Amino acid sequence: MLLENKNAVMLQQGSGVILAFGGSSGGTVMPDLGGFQVALEALEAFRRQLACEVGPRGVRVVTLQTGGVAETIPEEFEGRDELVASLIEPTLLKRTATLEDVGNVAAFVASDKARTMTATKVNITCGTIVD
Repeated sequence: MLLENKNAVMLQQGSGVILAFGGSSGGTVMPDLGGFQVALEALEAFRRQLACEVGPRGVRVVTLQTGGVAETIPEEFEGRDELVASLIEPTLLKRTATLEDVGNVAAFVASDKARTMTATKVNITCGTIVD
């Protein structure tokens, strides 16, 4: 169905990159995530299927996987300090990715320097998820 869409510019030009943001936890389940965990797994299933459908037409699909970006949590958010600490604690680097980090990785993945990457995820979790 997607390949029949006449408005699909990337498919028509035979190139492009679709970046998903999120990604699964690598098969590791954690308490208190509920439907969020299900949504991350669904995103990854969609990314894999989409890559299979658009790859033959020259379009790449890659997920940027973070363990959370602490700076995106508003200062006034109740429980912010505890939430940030819970994002940092499981990392191997003892920090989370920043928006700048995510932007730099996104720019690389979308560039021709990453032209061989598709149907995969890029782990920028600072070691929260060990592949």
